[in-house]
Amino acid sequence: MNILRFSDLCAQGQAQGQRVFIRADLNVPQDDAGRITEDTRIRASVPCIQMALAAGAAVMVTSHLGRPTEGAFQPEDSLAPVAARLSQLLGREVPLVADWVDGVNVQPGQVVLLENCRVNKGEKKNNPELAQKMAQLCDIYVNDAFGTAHRAEGTTYGIAEYAKTACAGPLLAAEIDAIQTALANPKRPLAAIVAGSKVSTKLTILQSLANNVDQLIVGGGIANTFMLAAGLPIGKSLAEPDLLDQAKAVIAAMAARGAEVPIPTDVVVAKTFAADAVATVKKATEVAADDMILDIGPETAARLAAQLKAAGTIVWNGPVGVFEFEQFAGGTRAIAQAIAQAEAFSIAGGGDTLAAIAKYGIEKQVGYISTGGGAFLEVLEGKTLPAFEILERRARA
Repeated sequence: MNILRFSDLCAQGQAQGQRVFIRADLNVPQDDAGRITEDTRIRASVPCIQMALAAGAAVMVTSHLGRPTEGAFQPEDSLAPVAARLSQLLGREVPLVADWVDGVNVQPGQVVLLENCRVNKGEKKNNPELAQKMAQLCDIYVNDAFGTAHRAEGTTYGIAEYAKTACAGPLLAAEIDAIQTALANPKRPLAAIVAGSKVSTKLTILQSLANNVDQLIVGGGIANTFMLAAGLPIGKSLAEPDLLDQAKAVIAAMAARGAEVPIPTDVVVAKTFAADAVATVKKATEVAADDMILDIGPETAARLAAQLKAAGTIVWNGPVGVFEFEQFAGGTRAIAQAIAQAEAFSIAGGGDTLAAIAKYGIEKQVGYISTGGGAFLEVLEGKTLPAFEILERRARA
């Protein structure tokens, strides 16, 4: 993917004395009192800001937070808690600037945080007038927010159209590189793990991957639907019987290429969905009418783990069981440990996946952990993300 990289501009001295506008993803969770409960996204934004400051730029940073109403700023919409945390991480005060669209006063060597960009009228619908005003604030626009790369908004797309220079920050560039390694030029075999409660929410991903991967491992409610499609009993497990034809089509598409969708041969079941439910391992052919499948069984987990250890590239989206309950966590733990031990390049994304990675402490063993939820899923669907498209177009101009 041919894009301009901010790191290259800085290395060439082109950011010296320039006004740099960074679109970061600082949309962090907060408690009822407005305190930040998890700051991964803020910490991930720091390298780009430090790069700009070290290059001698006048630095403006903005992000959305929550889902504010455009033109109706409320106290809970404020990036003030983010400014405070960013100040701690950078070791300097980061002033918060409100009503910034018509002008920002920032000098080279300084950094300011621009208040919640989604409060600005026209942001979500990418209003050209707003985009042009924002573009006039800067000499260099930097998109470092992969989590919003699938949205064509004012600060993710429009400003990139009109800014003098538009480029990718280090976080976005790393995402692009990892995606290309995993999907565009993968080392084979390429294994993908797609799990979740419903086939319907990930059908297009499954269909897209069926044309490219060597092993398509399905988990959770998705696996139940595929088991049903394979003629296996699933009891009262979560599934989508109306999508059996689509599941069979994915299996057939894989088989036509000499690839496979591994169907569980054993499962872990319970009579109820509860933290204290009694877990029982059963052969996949012996699931009772009142059983709920809540994890893959140890035989299946061992088989999948062996396949993953032999893979050249692994894409992971979703735990394969109800790993929040320890008695149904065996499958996801086995998958996580296999990925950690594999020599393959691995890329993982999605909230539940990141929670599993953290639970099993394999952060350093995963090749790349994606910061984007919806954006990561759209990449797996084979879509071209708006943020990528505009940066590629500007690089060609």
